[in-house]
Amino acid sequence: MTRRRLLGAALAAGAAVPLGLVGAARATASGAPAPAQLTLPAPTGPYPVGTVALHLVDTARPDPVAGPGRRRELMASVWYPARDVRRYPLAPWMPAGALRELLASAGFPVDAVQAPLTSGHQGAPVRRSGRELPVVVFSHGAHSHRADHTVMVQELASHGYVVVTADHTYDAFTEFPDGRILTPLMDPQHAMGPADFAADIRFILDCVEDLAAGRNPDADGRPLPTGLAGGVDPRRIGMFGWSKGGTATARLMLDDPRVRAGLSLDGPMLPAVTGDLDRPFMMMTAAFTRAAEPGVAEFWTRLRGWRLNIQAEGAVHASYGDNQVLIPQLAVAVGMSDAELLGWIGTLAPARAVRIQQAYPLAFFDLHLRHRRGPLLDGPSRAFPEVTFLP
Repeated sequence: MTRRRLLGAALAAGAAVPLGLVGAARATASGAPAPAQLTLPAPTGPYPVGTVALHLVDTARPDPVAGPGRRRELMASVWYPARDVRRYPLAPWMPAGALRELLASAGFPVDAVQAPLTSGHQGAPVRRSGRELPVVVFSHGAHSHRADHTVMVQELASHGYVVVTADHTYDAFTEFPDGRILTPLMDPQHAMGPADFAADIRFILDCVEDLAAGRNPDADGRPLPTGLAGGVDPRRIGMFGWSKGGTATARLMLDDPRVRAGLSLDGPMLPAVTGDLDRPFMMMTAAFTRAAEPGVAEFWTRLRGWRLNIQAEGAVHASYGDNQVLIPQLAVAVGMSDAELLGWIGTLAPARAVRIQQAYPLAFFDLHLRHRRGPLLDGPSRAFPEVTFLP
């Protein structure tokens, strides 16, 4: 059982729980207390958030794992600014079946904790104010899932962005509408690299263009929220990704000019990303710094346009994501020691990590997709003393 899968079992948060804590989780459940309810911070934007899940089939790409005649299938979610949300229930952080599989795969009882609800109202109508909305797409890390950066995703949506997240099938815990639940494949024959992730996102961009043209890309023809079709701007697309997804962001931008600005959350840039990139790119590094990883250093030299590299003091690889707020809550539920907890979230305080996640990606995409310039990206900020600008 890999550390990554154990971290996944920590409610798909994208980090790992030490092996010794599995027994603690069982003991907690066997004592029959109420399951610990995990929570996510609310977004800070002026708009309520809506979300809808989409089942997508790429008819141009065969699926050798599924068998002859089958095509590549993805589950995606679209997040957006919403209106009239009171009649629409909040979406769970992760589908129940996929979450149960995730917990069971690492030996956790399914009743040890309750996964958080998001701030996204399922199927709520889109808030439209005339102009079509800018789009940001997200690519997750290895053996993870599309919900692992919900804090950032719903923050962007609350400020007026449409954000599309997708599970990279066979490298994600994912659940399809017909009840199929797929988990990451450990067979090296079917290992997925950043290029495979980038191919998935290229198809997602095609689906964004379908939405912009008023078409419904859902393979099952399920209705879209009111205002989504025809409500997105395919000329203003950004992308961000964590870890392998960060590398995929760089690779896709080299091949697909539809992405105007990219953000890597501690992407290792392996295999090496070659080729010059003339569009804006920002790196939020932690473990895979330019000093520690030659691939990151090499990619930095290839950036010919606007570029920025920041790093939060005390951050570890999983700090720029939902882990930073969910793992401490899980630690309380299973009796994790302070030393063990620090191993997973570093010394960056969860509340500060949340503010960094909410502020810096928003400022980046505001600058390059909306031409709204603020001071946050110009240099060190008194509001964020833990954030260093790396020359």
